[in-house]
Amino acid sequence: MPLPALLCLCAAAAASFTRRGDYRLAGLFPMHSAAPRAAARPAATFKSHGYCLSQAMRFAVEEINNSSALLPNVTLGYDIHDTCSESASLHATLRALARKGGREVEVLPTFRRYQPEAVAVIGPDSTELALTAAAVLGVFLVPEVSISYEASLEMLSLKRFYPSFLRTIPSDRQQVKAIFLLLQQFGWAWVALLGSDNAYGRDGLDALYKLLSASDVCVAYRGVIPVNKDASSPELHNLVRILTDVRVNVTVVFSNRRSARPFFEVVVRRNVTGMVWVGSEDWSLSQTIWEVPGIQRIGSVIGMSVEKTEPTMLERFKSWKTAEESAAADCAGSTEAEGGIGGSAQLDCTQRCTGCHLLTTAPNTYDAQASFNVYSAVYAVAHGLHDLLGCASGVCSKGTVYPWQLLQKIKQVNFTLYKSRISFDANGDIHKGYDIIMWNWSGLSWAFNVIGTFRVNPDRLSIDQGKILWHTKDHQAPTSVCSEACQPGEKRLQQSHHRCCFSCVACPSGTFLNRSGQYAPGDLYSCQSCGVDEWAPVRSEACFNRTIEFLSWSEPISWVLLTSTVLLMLLMAGLAVLFALNASTPVVKSAGGKMCFLMLGSLACACSSLFCYFGEPAWHTCLLRLPLFAISFTVFLSCVATRSFQIICIFKLNVRWPALYEAWLRRRGPVLFVSASTVAQAVLCLAVEAASPTVPRRDYGASAERVVLECAPSTEAGRSAAIAYTVLLSACCFALSYAGKDLPASYNEAKCLTCSLLLHLACSAAVFCTQGVFRGRSEAAAQVLGGLCTLAALLGGYFLPKAFVILLRPRLNTPEHFQMAIQRYTRRLAEA
Repeated sequence: MPLPALLCLCAAAAASFTRRGDYRLAGLFPMHSAAPRAAARPAATFKSHGYCLSQAMRFAVEEINNSSALLPNVTLGYDIHDTCSESASLHATLRALARKGGREVEVLPTFRRYQPEAVAVIGPDSTELALTAAAVLGVFLVPEVSISYEASLEMLSLKRFYPSFLRTIPSDRQQVKAIFLLLQQFGWAWVALLGSDNAYGRDGLDALYKLLSASDVCVAYRGVIPVNKDASSPELHNLVRILTDVRVNVTVVFSNRRSARPFFEVVVRRNVTGMVWVGSEDWSLSQTIWEVPGIQRIGSVIGMSVEKTEPTMLERFKSWKTAEESAAADCAGSTEAEGGIGGSAQLDCTQRCTGCHLLTTAPNTYDAQASFNVYSAVYAVAHGLHDLLGCASGVCSKGTVYPWQLLQKIKQVNFTLYKSRISFDANGDIHKGYDIIMWNWSGLSWAFNVIGTFRVNPDRLSIDQGKILWHTKDHQAPTSVCSEACQPGEKRLQQSHHRCCFSCVACPSGTFLNRSGQYAPGDLYSCQSCGVDEWAPVRSEACFNRTIEFLSWSEPISWVLLTSTVLLMLLMAGLAVLFALNASTPVVKSAGGKMCFLMLGSLACACSSLFCYFGEPAWHTCLLRLPLFAISFTVFLSCVATRSFQIICIFKLNVRWPALYEAWLRRRGPVLFVSASTVAQAVLCLAVEAASPTVPRRDYGASAERVVLECAPSTEAGRSAAIAYTVLLSACCFALSYAGKDLPASYNEAKCLTCSLLLHLACSAAVFCTQGVFRGRSEAAAQVLGGLCTLAALLGGYFLPKAFVILLRPRLNTPEHFQMAIQRYTRRLAEA
């Protein structure tokens, strides 16, 4: 055996504590450590922390033995071993496993009837030693390491490897969750991770890195703090140099106390200031690190600490410990006077530490927390044993206790100890959370503030911002990001393998940046397209419903157009009544006689087609728009052309070709012409609608934020043919009316018709030209306005002058006046 381990074993034997009892517990605590002296020969140095833990176990056992409620008429004993090295820990584990009443460990096919010296083991206090002890004790199902207090490694929760392991400190899995939520709470997305070079640091670092990799937090650097190095180590200096090069403001240090102290000594030497250090529970309450000279300059230190211990227990422990140390001093004096080592009915003097006078009267915060974990572990074993021995009746049956039986009972314990709930989950982990602490640099002594809590089942983190004092220039929470957050509606453009390093690009119109995940999981690196009925401006974070646009009945412009249409139709009705009352007068006869009513009726039908442009487009309104207007308008133009042709025949062609007019009348030329031209237009319109029906549609191309409800146009060729037909008739009417410009004034409508037809052609051209300019309600309003202007112009140019004569110039509406006009026209021709 190496010399340091041998000396440690000797020290362990010399400083061992033993107490007899009905059932014995084993305690594994580090009360010495093998440390090299200046000379070549190593020596064991005393560790007050381990001694304090052993005293916590003794205190708990003494309380239970003096209790009448827990384990009545049963006495607990203990064997406390010094685990100053791995060899010493393994030796102590085997001693605890030795068969009861013997000194050897038997290897049997089954251990259901195996009775070791200890029914349960408390400790050891480090992850490395716990792994070894848990593996050995798991074979025997001894709930020894299963009630550990500092071994927080998550691997120990794997029951297939460590079936008898439980612990009174939360698993590192919970600590990793707490650190992760803390980073997210403050928005720290660019962090460095450091861990000690042991199972505790490496596994904690791996678990945290895995959790961060699936979140929005990026790890700028991930390193390991070497063990057994001092502040002059080049590896530590290189590690700190890398931290400053990656320019992070937050560093998570998942390390034990032994490795953390030299690291922070180097941090102070290299003058690293203003950083946030997030510490794991192993060093967060270490006063030795706080005592590093100049450490107050490094920035803000936030750490994890197991839930705060009730001070009542610590006060009782302190009083008991003071009394024990006084008794130890008296015993040592009496033993020296007698020249030997005497005995006692309760405790032998050899069972007390010979260095007790070196301890302070009160443990530090770290010792106090760990002492309560040991205290809780002893009580958990006692409650399991209480249930196993059937002590609920008030008397325990002192029967044989096999470790596997006790293990099952301990897993089921559920009790309150100084306001702390003690129970274990299926993995043997205690249901306990963490306090979030922050180092306080304001005083001259070690101090910290509890700024928040982390609780489990469910996992939740709460931070009291009012208790935080940031050690920054502005006393505000520092930021730690690789790239500043993009403005709303800007996507990230990756710049390196770190997703937190990016540039910002604005999302174009019609797309949005989905942060909330309403449509799909939030993606900050791509802009998503809006739906067909939605729109979004540039730099948008959401899509908006498009405005549905059509010429509504209730709009002001609609009221104006509808009023004009109705008035025009009333005017047509009034003219029809007027012409009906004066049907026998020369003016009405010269205007066409009965044909006037057909002309007014066709204009009214054409005017009624304008109502199809109002309201939400429907199938029937879209279908009627073009045919109703085109056919009705064709009827009117055909009548105008017929009447103009008849006047020309009477006054001009009858002299040269008298048979032409007679044949025109005999063959019913007016009826045939009007019918033929109307049928031709009707066939053309029906063919156009049959080839490509005019149906309602949604036009998404008119505007980004609008959806235009309109009637899908028929084929352009068909529409053009229908319009060209009316234009051709209009030109024919214009030519015929112009040809009769020198006729008698009573029969000469050339001026009025010419102006009307020119206005009609101008309106048609305007509507045709604005079809590509206006969309939606504007286009519909332009169509209605153009139709009104055309109809009003033709009505005014043809019928209003005749109505003027009938109403206001009755003297001109006599046969004599018309006869005189014809005579003047004949005389002028004769003179010519």
